[in-house]
Amino acid sequence: MGLLTSDQPHGGSERELHAAEIAKHGRMAWQKRHDYRKRSLAETAVFRVKKLNGGKLSARTFGAQQNEVIIQIAVLNKMIRAAKPIRIRVA
Repeated sequence: MGLLTSDQPHGGSERELHAAEIAKHGRMAWQKRHDYRKRSLAETAVFRVKKLNGGKLSARTFGAQQNEVIIQIAVLNKMIRAAKPIRIRVA
């Protein structure tokens, strides 16, 4: 959603539009409409990658930085898989 015209309520900025929608329909309805769950999961994943590398990349070129991030994500995925408990159904 982009900026709206001045005839819209609340001035029409995207932030104000979302705030008005939350006030009118509730936060959970807003989250469902805007697929907030996927956004939240993506933000959490980016946070984990940044914590893993200290928020900085050591490579200088863009291609090398891309490879560095790919490696960091692979390491993070292995760490997550290792930490997950193995569940076995007991009958």
